[in-house]
Amino acid sequence: MDINKLIYEAEIALKDEFYKLDQLCYKNSQKVLDAFHKNNISEIHFSSTTGYGYNDIGREAIENVFKTIFKSEAAIVRNQFVSGSHALSVTLFALLRPNDLLLSISGKPYDTLDEVIGIKENSSSLKSFGIKYDQIDLVDNDFDYEKITNYLKSNKVKVIEIQRSKGYSSRKSLTIDKIKKVIDEIRKVDKEVIIMIDNCYCEFVNEVEPIEVGADIVVGSLIKNLGGGIAPNGAYVVGKEKLINLVGERLTLPGEGKEVGPTLGINKQFLQGIYMAPSVVNSSLKLAVLAAYVLEKLGYSVDPLYNEERADIVEMITFNDSDKLIKFVQGIQAGSAIDSNVIPVPDDMPGYDDKVIMASGSFTQGSSIELSCDGPLREPFIAYLQGSLTYEYAKIGLIEAIKKLEEK
Repeated sequence: MDINKLIYEAEIALKDEFYKLDQLCYKNSQKVLDAFHKNNISEIHFSSTTGYGYNDIGREAIENVFKTIFKSEAAIVRNQFVSGSHALSVTLFALLRPNDLLLSISGKPYDTLDEVIGIKENSSSLKSFGIKYDQIDLVDNDFDYEKITNYLKSNKVKVIEIQRSKGYSSRKSLTIDKIKKVIDEIRKVDKEVIIMIDNCYCEFVNEVEPIEVGADIVVGSLIKNLGGGIAPNGAYVVGKEKLINLVGERLTLPGEGKEVGPTLGINKQFLQGIYMAPSVVNSSLKLAVLAAYVLEKLGYSVDPLYNEERADIVEMITFNDSDKLIKFVQGIQAGSAIDSNVIPVPDDMPGYDDKVIMASGSFTQGSSIELSCDGPLREPFIAYLQGSLTYEYAKIGLIEAIKKLEEK
């Protein structure tokens, strides 16, 4: 098989799809630039604080930029967040109190929240504090609207959690149209319940973000889409001011909240990351579209299809064979910039029940906005492909993965 010819023919066939993505990138770039202009971002905002981090004008400017982009009342954007999962955990603990009820309406959340919620026993979980949890599964890749509304009529729910991206499940990721529809239905029954969105992998995949369709609070990671491959760590939470203040007081301490938190030289990287994010997300989406087209041609099941509406940057490839999953992931590692000589093998990872194989030859450890691919070693052996700082590097990585896959 001539892989280069296959890729060349795919790119010709995908010309219209790539044009649509370029137009989306332009609109989101304009959104970011408008936020920089509105908040008068200048070199002074690259400044840094240490210790308590009082009066950090750069930190304040960054949070105003995020607030503007998301059209939210407030934002907290911090390097003190270790990861997106950490930001989700902090937010849940900030919003919930003993005897409150948390309801997930997109099925079971991502594996790393099992011990946070108490699905898996942990003496530090929400459950250990007397916070109750329930979930309503999706039906045919959509919300179970009738069950959700009936549940809300019968139970006092404090927080509804929606995870947009599929995680390690085989469901479809949730589009912004579906998010809007379910929020509208929820508000017909309960106007007070807090609607929280896990937006990881989904930022800048559409023109509209969840706050604009009625969400109260939205959480995401900066080593995914909005860090642009430049932010070395961190996460963001945007939403209603009273809720963001609670998150700030949970992250730091009551009475000080968002007023403390040294930036330690991170401000320029955060600003440069969000500035580059629309372009990097565009490269990631082009990889997903190309991979979907080519791997379907090679006989594998993919989701989404190359011309389907997308909700995130993740492309799911089902191999139904553990050896093929392992080979494909190893090929992505071989096509990466860092540690290309390393051969990934399935192993135990904190927060996961199954062994996981992961390719992440990235400049930032665990950065899934850089070219990466991973999957749990469980049937039907699905690879989750995402990221790439440029389309060209994405294409090279995909070619290496297909070569590895086609080895006899």
